[in-house]
Amino acid sequence: MSKVEDFLTTEEEQEIIAAIRTAERKTSGEIRVHIEDHVEIDAFDRALEVFHLLKMDNTKLRNGVLIYVAVRDRKFVIYGDEGINNVVPDNFWNATRDLMRDHFTKGNFTQGLIAGVLQAGKELQQHFPWDVDDKNELSNEISKG
Repeated sequence: MSKVEDFLTTEEEQEIIAAIRTAERKTSGEIRVHIEDHVEIDAFDRALEVFHLLKMDNTKLRNGVLIYVAVRDRKFVIYGDEGINNVVPDNFWNATRDLMRDHFTKGNFTQGLIAGVLQAGKELQQHFPWDVDDKNELSNEISKG
């Protein structure tokens, strides 16, 4: 069994998916979590590849956020599309990263991912509030590579 399969239980995955639904309930923004065992290239470059593979760059307002995790390498990246990057405060992604890292260093991976998802959701809600015409453009399921 790979590290990816061991990383989260089914129940923990469901908790994260519930957090994504909660975060997206009040925003047109889209949040995805992608987990891989190992990254062969720079983690940021791989996150960007995954972002495109998941078609997260095709959202109407370019307001998708990807949380990418390479389990065995103990690396993670938060990548926001240009719509959200253009409006968040300069330190937003670093603050979100630090919040997640605090949980991760204590071995609380599920709580770290949930905290990152909810933090991104709050910021998306502020800049991209939900509208009656909004639709869920991307799956909320955790993708794995």
